[in-house]
Amino acid sequence: MSRSGDQSDNAAKQPNGGQVDPSGYAAIRSVLRIRPFRRLWIVLGAASFGDWLGLLATALFAASQVQGSTAQGAAFGGVTAIRLLPALVLGPVAGVFADRFDRRWTMVICDLLRFVLFASIPLYALSGAAGGLVVGWALIATFLIESLTLLWIPAKEAAVPNLIPRARLEAANQLTLITTYGLTPVAAAIGLAVLDRGVRGAVGGDLPSWAEPAQLALWFNSFSRLATALVVAFGIKEISEAQRGEAERAEQSMFRQFSEGWKYIGQTPLVRGLVLGIFGAFAGGGIVVGTAKFFANSLGAGDAAFSLLFGAIFVGLALGIGLGPMVVKEMSRRRWFGMSIVLASAAVMTLAFAIHLSMAIVGAVLVGAGAGMAFLAGTTLLGGEVADEVRGRVFAVVQIGTRLVLILAIGLSSVLVGVGGSRKLEIADLGISVSSTRLLLLAAGAAGIFAGISAFGQMDDKKGVPVLADLWGSIRGRPLMPSEPFVSAGLFVVFEGGEGAGKSTQLTALSERLRGHGREVVVTREPGATGVGRRIRSLVLDTSGDDAPSPRAEALLYAADRAHHVATVVRPALVRGGVVISDRYVDSSLAYQGAGRTLPVDEVSWLSSWATGGLKPDLVVLLDVEPRTGLSRVASRNTGTDRLEAESVAFHERVRYAFLDLAAADPKRYLVLDASRPADEITGLVVRRVEEMLGKPGGIVHPRPAQGPDTSVQPELSDAELVTMEHKT
Repeated sequence: MSRSGDQSDNAAKQPNGGQVDPSGYAAIRSVLRIRPFRRLWIVLGAASFGDWLGLLATALFAASQVQGSTAQGAAFGGVTAIRLLPALVLGPVAGVFADRFDRRWTMVICDLLRFVLFASIPLYALSGAAGGLVVGWALIATFLIESLTLLWIPAKEAAVPNLIPRARLEAANQLTLITTYGLTPVAAAIGLAVLDRGVRGAVGGDLPSWAEPAQLALWFNSFSRLATALVVAFGIKEISEAQRGEAERAEQSMFRQFSEGWKYIGQTPLVRGLVLGIFGAFAGGGIVVGTAKFFANSLGAGDAAFSLLFGAIFVGLALGIGLGPMVVKEMSRRRWFGMSIVLASAAVMTLAFAIHLSMAIVGAVLVGAGAGMAFLAGTTLLGGEVADEVRGRVFAVVQIGTRLVLILAIGLSSVLVGVGGSRKLEIADLGISVSSTRLLLLAAGAAGIFAGISAFGQMDDKKGVPVLADLWGSIRGRPLMPSEPFVSAGLFVVFEGGEGAGKSTQLTALSERLRGHGREVVVTREPGATGVGRRIRSLVLDTSGDDAPSPRAEALLYAADRAHHVATVVRPALVRGGVVISDRYVDSSLAYQGAGRTLPVDEVSWLSSWATGGLKPDLVVLLDVEPRTGLSRVASRNTGTDRLEAESVAFHERVRYAFLDLAAADPKRYLVLDASRPADEITGLVVRRVEEMLGKPGGIVHPRPAQGPDTSVQPELSDAELVTMEHKT
């Protein structure tokens, strides 16, 4: 794929080699450095301004050609409504053109034809034709223009991902959506008003027909499309160069391409979830728009309240598109998409319970924010994860489907609330309206939440990771990682506890009992089970030197040992079907570095989860001991003390209660035992629990011929070493 030279690594990297923040001003600026996209964005901004200006101008122009309020209203509404009609006619095949033919020339030809059609409307009026004929031609031209637009949009949307690095696609979509749906509509409305006042002030009195603001706006719209066509044709040749497989697709029939596109959408969970989710978000927004007038009345407000609610939705839309990525940062966009739909739908439900205009405005802003974030995330995922060969057809389904869903939602909701009426029920001193409007909002919100959860389930790429914890971690810049996929046929048992708890004794007893039953057993520890681990162990526990690692360095060293330990010892043994028995694991870091060293526990947890790929033990045996008792046991060994054993009693008390808190938070995974009980009694309880887990029908591990000690680990961790040098974390 050919790209401009200034689209180099600067678009993805900072000078120091670090990754640029994926959202915010820096990301927008890096996208605008890419020459082909920058040119396309500039002309699209001008064309979007012209389109919004043309939308208003065409309707006003048609209304000005007839007499009487009824006729003018019909002309205005007819021209507006007919812009949506082509979606029903050309919708099913629009995407095929974007995938079948060269996208650059598809865009150029469509824009040249739109240039001619927009210009024909004022030209026909200047010819002296009757007002009715002018309105008729305006309707026909509008239909043709929108038909061309349906061919142009998928070609443009499918071409953009090939012009920029995938990492910058979201920023590019932010810029495009804010320009198209935020800045240019407002600018067009202001521009038309300024144009009207300016022309009337310059000409004075009655305006000649050629100077009507509506006609001037149509001329601007026309020439903006000519400019777009010329820039795309001669200034963004990369669109053609980036498209792949065009010759192969041209050999297929259009019907086959059409059917393959729909089959791809139906059979791909990601795309299916995206399409259904986007439709659900727009349906919720359409219902809010369709019921806003009646809802404002139910609050005892008038047209001003309706305008506020309508505007609040678009304010929220801009906030969601502009600020959403900066809030969630590195969160999985698949997850963010489903959560955004749930947010928008939940906000629709809250509108049903609003008893004051201020509550309704907040709800409307949240509806718009959720819809905006969902649309941005969905568009980015479609552009980045859908194959180039079918991207045009998928974008066509989304663009056309959202239009139809929006029309149906607005139309049906307006009819339903109009038929249902509104009856006001006074409760105490609060005026609460119980009406078909609120019931419809409630039902729409519930349906949207269901759609969002369904989309989330189909698209979730972090199975098993808690959603809210992942969101909070992402906001703080530390998203949770999903577990690395692997099939475990074994059992992972971890012994935890404070100093002198007797972990080594119990670990040895359990391993001997299981080997006696013919099971493969891997006895290991942290740190020090590997060559790398032994060197790390000397750094973190050896008291012979004065250069002790700082608390954060200590946490990183333990994480490094754990990552290597899991990758080279634990996971391979579990895949083989062995029973892995480890002296300490993640909980020791949470207790010693988190509570003991008073580092943020959530940071230590995230670090350990990343290091282990999310691997959790099947059973944690926590041997609870009072710190003074445990330390006295350590002292009686006469083997010396390491750095952790030498810490204060207060340090070890914090560690003890951290272990107990961890066990209380996940009681099914933990077996908490009083370490002051006789060793044989503790061993019996541990063996019984482990054998219950092994002996379940279809359990985790099946008996196999005795294999003796595991030679890959055992020489590094003898029983004698375990007794004299208990692992610390």
